[in-house]
Amino acid sequence: QVRLVESGGGSAQAGGSLRLSCAASGGSPYCMAWFRQAPGKEREGIAYIDLGIGVTGYVDSVKGRFTIFRDNTANTLYLQMNSLKAEDTAMYYCAAFVTNLWNCYSWSRYNSWGQGAQVTVSS
Repeated sequence: QVRLVESGGGSAQAGGSLRLSCAASGGSPYCMAWFRQAPGKEREGIAYIDLGIGVTGYVDSVKGRFTIFRDNTANTLYLQMNSLKAEDTAMYYCAAFVTNLWNCYSWSRYNSWGQGAQVTVSS
């Protein structure tokens, strides 16, 4: 497994921007992703990156507003969140897995998790 430590998040007004960071250590992940869990809802995967070929993917609710990217030199994953909406309010988690047996959008396969970062968007 990979050790993941998140930072960033906080509060923003609707229409604003925030950035999350996730420092990885102790392993060589194949896929990394961002998940979120809103109050009373299940955790959902929202964006992934295939670290081998650099392909990214997003769920429809964040497509065009959020960007997932990685600084390979710093072993850090980022989630840039623009045009924030009140419905983006949630606890956000970075996640990873180290095998290439599955596609990166196989959300149930992620088995290394960060501690979570709260994002609150007020309208």
